[in-house]
Amino acid sequence: MKNERIILAAAIILFGMCLPYCCSSAQADSLMVDHTVISEFDSIPESYFDQIRADYKIFYGHTSHGSQIITGLNKLQGENSLYNMPTFHEISDDLGHNGDVSWVSPTESWLDSHPDYNMVMWSWCGGCSDNSEAGINIYLDAMNQLELDYPEVVFIYMTGHLDGGGPDGNLYERNNQIRAYCTANDKILFDFADIESYDPDGNYYPNESDGCAWCFTWCDNPDNNCANDCSCAHSHCFNCYLKGKAFWWMMARLEGWNSSQRIDNNNAIPDEYSNKQNYPNPFNSSTVIQYNLPVDSYVTIGIFNLLGKKITSLIDKEQSAGRYSIIWQADNFSSGIYFYRIKVGKLVDIKKMTLLK
Repeated sequence: MKNERIILAAAIILFGMCLPYCCSSAQADSLMVDHTVISEFDSIPESYFDQIRADYKIFYGHTSHGSQIITGLNKLQGENSLYNMPTFHEISDDLGHNGDVSWVSPTESWLDSHPDYNMVMWSWCGGCSDNSEAGINIYLDAMNQLELDYPEVVFIYMTGHLDGGGPDGNLYERNNQIRAYCTANDKILFDFADIESYDPDGNYYPNESDGCAWCFTWCDNPDNNCANDCSCAHSHCFNCYLKGKAFWWMMARLEGWNSSQRIDNNNAIPDEYSNKQNYPNPFNSSTVIQYNLPVDSYVTIGIFNLLGKKITSLIDKEQSAGRYSIIWQADNFSSGIYFYRIKVGKLVDIKKMTLLK
Protein backbone atom coordinates (compact mmCIF):
# COMPACT_ATOMS: atom_id res chain seq x y z
CA MET A 1 0.00 0.00 0.00
CA LYS A 2 2.81 2.40 0.85
CA ASN A 3 4.55 1.71 -2.45
CA GLU A 4 1.31 2.22 -4.36
CA ARG A 5 0.83 5.62 -2.73
CA ILE A 6 4.35 6.64 -3.66
CA ILE A 7 3.94 5.49 -7.27
CA LEU A 8 0.64 7.32 -7.74
CA ALA A 9 1.89 10.50 -6.11
CA ALA A 10 5.03 10.50 -8.23
CA ALA A 11 3.02 10.07 -11.43
CA ILE A 12 0.81 13.03 -10.65
CA ILE A 13 3.75 15.26 -9.76
CA LEU A 14 5.07 14.65 -13.26
CA PHE A 15 1.95 16.35 -14.56
CA GLY A 16 2.50 19.30 -12.21
CA MET A 17 -0.49 18.57 -9.99
CA CYS A 18 -1.21 17.43 -6.51
CA LEU A 19 -3.51 14.42 -6.77
CA PRO A 20 -4.14 12.57 -3.49
CA TYR A 21 -4.16 8.82 -3.55
CA CYS A 22 -7.56 7.21 -3.65
CA CYS A 23 -7.81 3.82 -2.06
CA SER A 24 -11.56 3.19 -2.22
CA SER A 25 -12.67 -0.26 -3.26
CA ALA A 26 -14.06 -0.89 -6.73
CA GLN A 27 -17.77 -0.21 -7.08
CA ALA A 28 -20.21 -2.01 -9.34
CA ASP A 29 -20.73 -0.12 -12.59
CA SER A 30 -23.97 0.58 -14.37
CA LEU A 31 -24.40 -0.93 -17.83
CA MET A 32 -24.84 1.79 -20.46
CA VAL A 33 -25.98 0.48 -23.85
CA ASP A 34 -25.28 3.27 -26.34
CA HIS A 35 -23.74 3.92 -29.77
CA THR A 36 -20.22 3.00 -28.62
CA VAL A 37 -21.11 -0.66 -28.09
CA ILE A 38 -22.37 -1.37 -31.61
CA SER A 39 -18.90 -1.79 -33.07
CA GLU A 40 -18.38 -4.72 -30.65
CA PHE A 41 -21.36 -6.69 -31.99
CA ASP A 42 -19.23 -8.81 -34.32
CA SER A 43 -16.94 -9.72 -31.40
CA ILE A 44 -19.68 -11.46 -29.41
CA PRO A 45 -18.75 -15.18 -29.23
CA GLU A 46 -21.25 -17.33 -31.14
CA SER A 47 -21.90 -19.55 -28.13
CA TYR A 48 -23.55 -16.69 -26.28
CA PHE A 49 -26.53 -16.41 -28.60
CA ASP A 50 -27.85 -19.89 -27.85
CA GLN A 51 -27.22 -19.36 -24.16
CA ILE A 52 -29.14 -16.07 -24.15
CA ARG A 53 -32.11 -17.71 -25.85
CA ALA A 54 -32.04 -20.49 -23.26
CA ASP A 55 -31.72 -18.18 -20.26
CA TYR A 56 -34.00 -15.21 -20.97
CA LYS A 57 -37.69 -14.61 -21.53
CA ILE A 58 -38.51 -10.96 -22.03
CA PHE A 59 -41.65 -8.96 -21.26
CA TYR A 60 -41.60 -5.86 -23.47
CA GLY A 61 -44.13 -3.04 -23.37
CA HIS A 62 -43.88 -0.78 -26.42
CA THR A 63 -45.75 1.03 -29.15
CA SER A 64 -44.38 2.20 -32.50
CA HIS A 65 -41.05 3.72 -31.43
CA GLY A 66 -40.20 0.82 -29.17
CA SER A 67 -40.87 -1.56 -32.05
CA GLN A 68 -37.62 -0.33 -33.61
CA ILE A 69 -35.65 -2.74 -31.42
CA ILE A 70 -37.82 -5.66 -32.53
CA THR A 71 -37.49 -4.62 -36.17
CA GLY A 72 -33.72 -4.53 -35.83
CA LEU A 73 -33.66 -7.96 -34.22
CA ASN A 74 -35.85 -9.37 -36.99
CA LYS A 75 -33.51 -7.87 -39.58
CA LEU A 76 -30.50 -9.56 -37.96
CA GLN A 77 -32.41 -12.82 -37.65
CA GLY A 78 -33.16 -12.71 -41.38
CA GLU A 79 -29.46 -12.33 -42.15
CA ASN A 80 -28.25 -15.20 -39.99
CA SER A 81 -30.09 -17.82 -37.95
CA LEU A 82 -27.38 -17.41 -35.30
CA TYR A 83 -29.26 -14.25 -34.33
CA ASN A 84 -32.69 -15.83 -33.94
CA MET A 85 -34.53 -13.77 -31.39
CA PRO A 86 -35.00 -14.79 -27.76
CA THR A 87 -38.53 -15.21 -26.42
CA PHE A 88 -40.50 -11.95 -26.19
CA HIS A 89 -43.97 -11.24 -24.86
CA GLU A 90 -44.93 -7.89 -26.36
CA ILE A 91 -47.83 -5.72 -25.28
CA SER A 92 -49.01 -2.59 -27.07
CA ASP A 93 -48.40 0.02 -24.39
CA ASP A 94 -45.60 2.41 -23.41
CA LEU A 95 -44.34 4.53 -20.52
CA GLY A 96 -46.87 7.26 -21.19
CA HIS A 97 -46.55 10.89 -20.19
CA ASN A 98 -45.93 12.93 -17.06
CA GLY A 99 -46.45 10.88 -13.90
CA ASP A 100 -48.04 7.92 -15.68
CA VAL A 101 -47.64 4.60 -13.86
CA SER A 102 -50.36 2.63 -15.66
CA TRP A 103 -47.63 0.36 -17.05
CA VAL A 104 -46.75 -0.96 -13.61
CA SER A 105 -49.88 -3.06 -13.09
CA PRO A 106 -49.62 -5.12 -16.32
CA THR A 107 -45.97 -5.72 -15.51
CA GLU A 108 -46.83 -7.11 -12.10
CA SER A 109 -49.69 -9.20 -13.49
CA TRP A 110 -47.50 -10.80 -16.14
CA LEU A 111 -44.61 -11.55 -13.81
CA ASP A 112 -46.94 -12.96 -11.15
CA SER A 113 -48.54 -15.33 -13.64
CA HIS A 114 -45.36 -16.12 -15.63
CA PRO A 115 -42.52 -16.71 -13.19
CA ASP A 116 -40.33 -18.03 -16.03
CA TYR A 117 -40.02 -14.49 -17.45
CA ASN A 118 -36.91 -12.83 -16.10
CA MET A 119 -36.50 -9.54 -18.00
CA VAL A 120 -38.71 -6.47 -18.31
CA MET A 121 -38.35 -3.62 -20.82
CA TRP A 122 -40.55 -0.56 -21.34
CA SER A 123 -40.03 2.07 -24.02
CA TRP A 124 -41.12 5.67 -24.51
CA CYS A 125 -43.23 6.88 -27.43
CA GLY A 126 -43.12 10.66 -27.09
CA GLY A 127 -43.84 10.65 -23.37
CA CYS A 128 -40.30 11.61 -22.39
CA SER A 129 -40.27 14.77 -24.53
CA ASP A 130 -43.03 16.59 -22.64
CA ASN A 131 -42.22 15.13 -19.23
CA SER A 132 -41.02 16.99 -16.15
CA GLU A 133 -38.26 16.33 -13.65
CA ALA A 134 -40.89 15.15 -11.16
CA GLY A 135 -42.54 12.94 -13.78
CA ILE A 136 -39.26 11.26 -14.68
CA ASN A 137 -38.59 10.66 -10.99
CA ILE A 138 -41.97 8.93 -10.76
CA TYR A 139 -40.93 6.65 -13.64
CA LEU A 140 -37.54 5.93 -12.07
CA ASP A 141 -39.01 5.29 -8.62
CA ALA A 142 -41.62 2.92 -10.08
CA MET A 143 -38.99 0.93 -11.98
CA ASN A 144 -36.80 0.75 -8.91
CA GLN A 145 -39.71 -0.49 -6.80
CA LEU A 146 -40.41 -3.23 -9.33
CA GLU A 147 -36.77 -4.28 -9.06
CA LEU A 148 -37.13 -4.51 -5.30
CA ASP A 149 -40.37 -6.48 -5.60
CA TYR A 150 -38.99 -8.88 -8.24
CA PRO A 151 -35.30 -9.36 -7.39
CA GLU A 152 -34.86 -12.26 -9.83
CA VAL A 153 -35.95 -10.15 -12.81
CA VAL A 154 -33.68 -7.89 -14.86
CA PHE A 155 -35.21 -4.46 -15.54
CA ILE A 156 -34.05 -2.36 -18.50
CA TYR A 157 -34.36 1.43 -18.28
CA MET A 158 -34.63 3.55 -21.44
CA THR A 159 -34.15 7.09 -22.65
CA GLY A 160 -36.74 8.71 -24.88
CA HIS A 161 -36.29 8.84 -28.66
CA LEU A 162 -34.98 12.03 -30.25
CA ASP A 163 -37.45 14.78 -31.09
CA GLY A 164 -35.28 17.40 -32.80
CA GLY A 165 -35.20 19.66 -29.74
CA GLY A 166 -31.41 19.50 -29.45
CA PRO A 167 -29.28 20.25 -26.38
CA ASP A 168 -31.55 23.13 -25.33
CA GLY A 169 -34.71 21.05 -25.43
CA ASN A 170 -36.60 19.42 -22.58
CA LEU A 171 -35.98 15.90 -23.91
CA TYR A 172 -32.22 16.39 -23.69
CA GLU A 173 -32.53 17.35 -20.03
CA ARG A 174 -34.92 14.54 -19.19
CA ASN A 175 -32.70 11.95 -20.90
CA ASN A 176 -29.69 13.21 -18.98
CA GLN A 177 -31.75 12.89 -15.80
CA ILE A 178 -32.39 9.23 -16.63
CA ARG A 179 -28.72 8.63 -17.50
CA ALA A 180 -27.49 10.23 -14.28
CA TYR A 181 -29.87 8.14 -12.18
CA CYS A 182 -28.89 4.89 -13.91
CA THR A 183 -25.19 5.64 -13.52
CA ALA A 184 -25.51 6.60 -9.86
CA ASN A 185 -27.68 3.61 -8.98
CA ASP A 186 -26.05 0.84 -11.06
CA LYS A 187 -28.97 0.35 -13.43
CA ILE A 188 -29.06 -1.06 -16.94
CA LEU A 189 -29.85 1.65 -19.49
CA PHE A 190 -30.69 1.09 -23.14
CA ASP A 191 -29.84 4.56 -24.39
CA PHE A 192 -32.33 4.79 -27.24
CA ALA A 193 -31.58 8.47 -27.94
CA ASP A 194 -27.80 8.11 -27.93
CA ILE A 195 -27.89 5.39 -30.59
CA GLU A 196 -29.84 7.76 -32.84
CA SER A 197 -27.37 10.59 -32.19
CA TYR A 198 -24.16 9.16 -33.70
CA ASP A 199 -23.25 7.66 -37.05
CA PRO A 200 -20.79 4.73 -37.21
CA ASP A 201 -17.89 7.16 -37.75
CA GLY A 202 -18.64 8.77 -34.39
CA ASN A 203 -20.09 12.00 -35.81
CA TYR A 204 -22.57 13.56 -33.40
CA TYR A 205 -25.93 14.96 -34.49
CA PRO A 206 -27.23 16.87 -31.45
CA ASN A 207 -30.28 18.27 -33.26
CA GLU A 208 -31.35 15.01 -34.89
CA SER A 209 -34.90 13.67 -34.66
CA ASP A 210 -36.17 10.12 -34.54
CA GLY A 211 -36.37 10.24 -38.34
CA CYS A 212 -32.56 9.82 -38.38
CA ALA A 213 -31.72 12.04 -41.35
CA TRP A 214 -28.06 11.09 -41.05
CA CYS A 215 -29.06 7.44 -41.68
CA PHE A 216 -30.25 8.35 -45.17
CA THR A 217 -27.03 10.23 -45.92
CA TRP A 218 -24.95 7.39 -44.55
CA CYS A 219 -26.76 4.76 -46.57
CA ASP A 220 -26.51 6.81 -49.77
CA ASN A 221 -22.77 6.19 -49.69
CA PRO A 222 -22.11 2.90 -51.54
CA ASP A 223 -18.92 2.39 -49.53
CA ASN A 224 -20.89 1.99 -46.30
CA ASN A 225 -22.27 -1.34 -45.17
CA CYS A 226 -25.85 -0.29 -44.59
CA ALA A 227 -29.16 -1.99 -43.86
CA ASN A 228 -31.95 -0.26 -45.79
CA ASP A 229 -34.50 -2.95 -46.61
CA CYS A 230 -36.74 -3.12 -43.53
CA SER A 231 -39.72 -1.09 -42.40
CA CYS A 232 -38.56 0.87 -39.33
CA ALA A 233 -41.37 2.82 -37.63
CA HIS A 234 -40.80 6.60 -37.87
CA SER A 235 -37.26 6.12 -39.12
CA HIS A 236 -34.72 4.53 -41.46
CA CYS A 237 -34.05 0.78 -41.40
CA PHE A 238 -30.44 1.43 -40.39
CA ASN A 239 -31.60 3.04 -37.13
CA CYS A 240 -33.53 -0.13 -36.23
CA TYR A 241 -30.60 -2.29 -37.32
CA LEU A 242 -28.17 -0.52 -34.97
CA LYS A 243 -30.60 -0.87 -32.07
CA GLY A 244 -30.87 -4.59 -32.75
CA LYS A 245 -27.09 -4.92 -32.53
CA ALA A 246 -26.99 -2.87 -29.34
CA PHE A 247 -29.65 -5.13 -27.83
CA TRP A 248 -27.60 -8.28 -28.51
CA TRP A 249 -24.52 -6.61 -27.01
CA MET A 250 -26.52 -5.84 -23.87
CA MET A 251 -27.75 -9.43 -23.61
CA ALA A 252 -24.24 -10.83 -24.09
CA ARG A 253 -22.94 -8.63 -21.30
CA LEU A 254 -25.75 -9.73 -19.02
CA GLU A 255 -24.95 -13.34 -19.92
CA GLY A 256 -21.41 -12.81 -18.67
CA TRP A 257 -19.43 -11.80 -21.74
CA ASN A 258 -16.75 -9.26 -20.95
CA SER A 259 -16.41 -6.87 -23.86
CA SER A 260 -12.78 -6.26 -22.92
CA GLN A 261 -11.94 -9.52 -24.63
CA ARG A 262 -8.42 -10.70 -25.28
CA ILE A 263 -7.31 -9.55 -28.74
CA ASP A 264 -6.52 -12.49 -31.02
CA ASN A 265 -3.11 -11.75 -32.48
CA ASN A 266 -2.23 -15.20 -33.85
CA ASN A 267 -2.47 -16.36 -30.21
CA ALA A 268 0.79 -14.54 -29.50
CA ILE A 269 1.41 -13.94 -25.81
CA PRO A 270 3.28 -10.66 -25.20
CA ASP A 271 6.78 -10.87 -23.77
CA GLU A 272 6.25 -8.12 -21.22
CA TYR A 273 3.60 -6.01 -19.57
CA SER A 274 2.65 -2.80 -21.38
CA ASN A 275 -0.06 -0.16 -21.04
CA LYS A 276 -0.55 1.83 -24.23
CA GLN A 277 -1.79 5.41 -24.27
CA ASN A 278 -5.53 5.52 -24.77
CA TYR A 279 -6.82 6.44 -28.23
CA PRO A 280 -8.22 8.70 -29.41
CA ASN A 281 -6.81 11.27 -27.02
CA PRO A 282 -8.25 13.86 -26.66
CA PHE A 283 -11.60 12.10 -27.15
CA ASN A 284 -15.32 12.75 -27.19
CA SER A 285 -17.59 10.29 -25.33
CA SER A 286 -15.48 7.14 -25.66
CA THR A 287 -11.85 6.05 -25.80
CA VAL A 288 -9.98 2.75 -26.03
CA ILE A 289 -7.43 1.50 -23.48
CA GLN A 290 -5.11 -1.34 -24.51
CA TYR A 291 -2.75 -3.36 -22.35
CA ASN A 292 -0.71 -6.54 -22.55
CA LEU A 293 -0.29 -9.29 -19.96
CA PRO A 294 2.69 -11.66 -20.30
CA VAL A 295 1.25 -13.96 -17.62
CA ASP A 296 -2.10 -14.59 -15.95
CA SER A 297 -2.66 -11.62 -13.64
CA TYR A 298 -5.17 -9.89 -11.41
CA VAL A 299 -5.97 -6.60 -13.14
CA THR A 300 -7.69 -3.45 -11.88
CA ILE A 301 -8.31 -0.38 -14.02
CA GLY A 302 -9.71 2.74 -12.36
CA ILE A 303 -10.56 6.19 -13.70
CA PHE A 304 -9.71 9.21 -11.52
CA ASN A 305 -10.58 12.89 -11.79
CA LEU A 306 -8.23 15.80 -11.08
CA LEU A 307 -9.07 15.70 -7.37
CA GLY A 308 -7.90 12.11 -7.13
CA LYS A 309 -11.42 10.74 -6.70
CA LYS A 310 -12.04 7.38 -8.30
CA ILE A 311 -15.08 7.93 -10.51
CA THR A 312 -15.43 4.47 -12.03
CA SER A 313 -13.82 1.05 -12.21
CA LEU A 314 -13.42 -0.66 -15.58
CA ILE A 315 -11.77 -3.95 -14.62
CA ASP A 316 -11.30 -5.71 -11.29
CA LYS A 317 -10.61 -9.40 -11.87
CA GLU A 318 -8.17 -12.14 -12.88
CA GLN A 319 -7.31 -12.20 -16.60
CA SER A 320 -5.37 -14.68 -18.72
CA ALA A 321 -2.13 -13.72 -20.43
CA GLY A 322 -2.78 -11.89 -23.69
CA ARG A 323 -3.51 -8.58 -25.36
CA TYR A 324 -6.57 -6.67 -24.19
CA SER A 325 -8.70 -3.74 -25.24
CA ILE A 326 -11.45 -2.00 -23.26
CA ILE A 327 -13.67 0.99 -24.00
CA TRP A 328 -14.39 3.75 -21.48
CA GLN A 329 -17.75 5.32 -22.23
CA ALA A 330 -17.65 8.83 -20.76
CA ASP A 331 -20.96 10.27 -21.98
CA ASN A 332 -22.04 11.10 -18.44
CA PHE A 333 -18.83 12.87 -17.45
CA SER A 334 -17.89 16.48 -18.07
CA SER A 335 -15.02 17.74 -20.20
CA GLY A 336 -11.63 17.82 -18.51
CA ILE A 337 -8.48 15.92 -17.65
CA TYR A 338 -8.72 12.42 -16.22
CA PHE A 339 -6.25 9.69 -15.28
CA TYR A 340 -6.52 5.95 -15.68
CA ARG A 341 -4.57 3.70 -13.37
CA ILE A 342 -3.79 0.08 -14.23
CA LYS A 343 -2.61 -2.24 -11.47
CA VAL A 344 -1.22 -5.64 -12.49
CA GLY A 345 0.10 -7.50 -9.48
CA LYS A 346 2.61 -5.11 -7.90
CA LEU A 347 2.94 -2.99 -11.05
CA VAL A 348 1.11 0.33 -11.23
CA ASP A 349 0.90 2.48 -14.36
CA ILE A 350 -0.90 5.82 -14.72
CA LYS A 351 -1.68 7.82 -17.84
CA LYS A 352 -3.42 11.13 -18.49
CA MET A 353 -6.29 11.60 -20.94
CA THR A 354 -8.46 14.52 -22.00
CA LEU A 355 -12.22 14.43 -22.53
CA LEU A 356 -13.53 17.13 -24.87
CA LYS A 357 -17.24 17.63 -25.55
